[in-house]
Amino acid sequence: MGFNDIAWLPLCIGVTAVGLVFSFLAFRRRGVTAGMRMTAWALLPAAAYLTGALQALWTIGSTAVGFVTSLILSPAVWAGVALAGLSAVLFVVSGVIRGRKLAKAGEGGKAGGKKKAEPEAAPGAQQAPAAAQAPGRAAVSAGKERKSDDDFSDIEDILKRRGIS
Repeated sequence: MGFNDIAWLPLCIGVTAVGLVFSFLAFRRRGVTAGMRMTAWALLPAAAYLTGALQALWTIGSTAVGFVTSLILSPAVWAGVALAGLSAVLFVVSGVIRGRKLAKAGEGGKAGGKKKAEPEAAPGAQQAPAAAQAPGRAAVSAGKERKSDDDFSDIEDILKRRGIS
């Protein structure tokens, strides 16, 4: 059944009219906002017909339904889906195997047994604040002092650590 086989204008006007009746009831029972929202929904079928959007929506819907029914009912399509699934499994398995080979090579095989050196700290991170270096009560008291300071104390600490005053 094609788009032109259905009398769309009377159908859209009828749906709009029923929606407007419901919007009137919504105005009376639930208030202005519910009535306005229902009126907005009720006007959409007539607007879709008059703008030509209804034909586009019909074409999209019929194409989607045709695709799904051909997918479900076609053995050739299911064979294609199975091959795509097998391909995905092979990609995952080959990635796992490759990762294991690289891990073994990095431990002592082809890499000569050398482990990577620990990365050095960034130049700005060499000096930690005194509260972080001192264990125990000093860190707790520094935290209490910060809570009592204004909002800019954290920014001031960062600037002092960077040598900016």
